[in-house]
Amino acid sequence: MKAGAEPRKPLFVRGAGLFDRVDYRVIETPEERDALYLMRYRAYLHGGLILPSESQRVSDRYDDAPNAWTFGIYVDGELCSSLRVHVLTQESRTSYATELFGDVLHPRLDRGEVIIDPARFVADPEKAQRFPELPYLTVRLAYLACEYFNADTGLAQVRGEHQAFYRRVFLQETIAEPRSFPNVLKKVALMACDFPAVRERVLTRFPIMRSSAFERRMLFERPAKRPFFPSAVVRSFERPSIVPNV
Repeated sequence: MKAGAEPRKPLFVRGAGLFDRVDYRVIETPEERDALYLMRYRAYLHGGLILPSESQRVSDRYDDAPNAWTFGIYVDGELCSSLRVHVLTQESRTSYATELFGDVLHPRLDRGEVIIDPARFVADPEKAQRFPELPYLTVRLAYLACEYFNADTGLAQVRGEHQAFYRRVFLQETIAEPRSFPNVLKKVALMACDFPAVRERVLTRFPIMRSSAFERRMLFERPAKRPFFPSAVVRSFERPSIVPNV
């Protein structure tokens, strides 16, 4: 799935240099999945998060969750990074975040919150060196998901050395101290933001997070044969003066 069917204006912000060379695609075919699982393995091994394995692949039971979208971020047609986005609601709670931090998240979901939980953020080690803008362009998907699903809360499961990035970009705060992530050697903390409260500030500080309704539909709308939410749950959050087509 290519979301760049509309012309994009140049954005002179961090990440703008790659913006017109990037495609966001939902990972679907066996070949795409294998390339993703290999990239995850290489990224986690490079980061000291896992031990070597014979399979040289990393996948988990949540890759096929009905409330998950797994994206590949391609630069000039090459897979460079990936992010899996879970949409958590009162009726749909499947994700590692609810497994690790259920005591924090289930009360929020019981109250009817819509929560965006990005997971499995990885980048090819070599391409991450070539394209330092990749983190901004990758986590942008989580922000677009918050827009599309009109989220109350945006999450991040974050290692200690990366918390400053999420505080700076998404104005997130730590809401749970580090816990052990399954099959990963380092602990992760849970960070969160009140999306409606910080939305305009983030867009002002990081214009690359802007998107059009068309782009968001291309990324997250599923055909009738693969539904996730009834249409009533995807509430409109359009403010043309703030969210121009880019």
